[in-house]
Amino acid sequence: MVAHVPIRSQNLMPADAPIDAHLSGRVAIIAGSTRGIGLQVAYALAGRGVSLVVNGREASAVDATVAEIRGGGGYAVGVCGSAGDENVAEQMVTTALDEFGALDVAINCAGIAEPPGSTILTISTAEFRAQIDAHLMSAFFLTRAAARVFVEQQSGSIVLTGSAASLGTFGGSGYPAAKGGVNALALAAAGDLRGSGVRVNVVMPGAKSRLSSGADYVRHIESLHERGILDEFTRDAALDPAPPEYVAVLYTFLASDAAAGITGQIFTAAGGFIGRYDPHQPTFVAYRDHRDCEPYSLAELAALLLS
Repeated sequence: MVAHVPIRSQNLMPADAPIDAHLSGRVAIIAGSTRGIGLQVAYALAGRGVSLVVNGREASAVDATVAEIRGGGGYAVGVCGSAGDENVAEQMVTTALDEFGALDVAINCAGIAEPPGSTILTISTAEFRAQIDAHLMSAFFLTRAAARVFVEQQSGSIVLTGSAASLGTFGGSGYPAAKGGVNALALAAAGDLRGSGVRVNVVMPGAKSRLSSGADYVRHIESLHERGILDEFTRDAALDPAPPEYVAVLYTFLASDAAAGITGQIFTAAGGFIGRYDPHQPTFVAYRDHRDCEPYSLAELAALLLS
């Protein structure tokens, strides 16, 4: 048991208090927080007085992260295992409550790379399912486990990690499908939890990590450009991403009470760029009242959709 219980001050913090004050004394669980973006998020939160449950698949990496945060004066414990395992996600929540007596924030940065050169034609069923487990199921398990605590206490922030790959611009198959599911899950969960004081948002990050570096990654990006899927600007940005601390600050803000009015939002961040995606809305093509008209003919659809 770590000798630390955070100060509970959720309803006492002035709206104009410094952002760091909205985080100090809080408790967060971060899936996938021993490397890359997740590790930088852990550093950012720990440096602002947040007690952490860190997580990763390798025990040595979890232990090293916990030791580093504690060595810097922070509070952290570890849970080893894949967040795509329901029991691991539940254990992270239980550990936060047992060790720190509270839970305020749940962040999912867990994930794995798609096999090099993978497409819808080459990815195996097992590889596709591994992507769904690592990205979508980890988000689901963490969201559900944390939300049960947050609804009871009428407060909490959930931040999930999406990807621009969900837009189909970075190739692959299982990875973009899983990330698209994360976006849909977050929007649905935000609707379910609206009115309960629980916020759910997504960050689609662009940052240098083990998933965005290495020879296989470079070949993949160059191939997408050669095939006309990525323009030159996007290719260059993908090949030279900013360090992950540039993205970590957005996760940190969304975790804080300063972002209390933000839920059901999908953000993108890469280096100095921050964007927000508008809600999906159809553009108008045609309308006629079904009570007075027959279904469109194929010729009518062709005239409408091919013009």
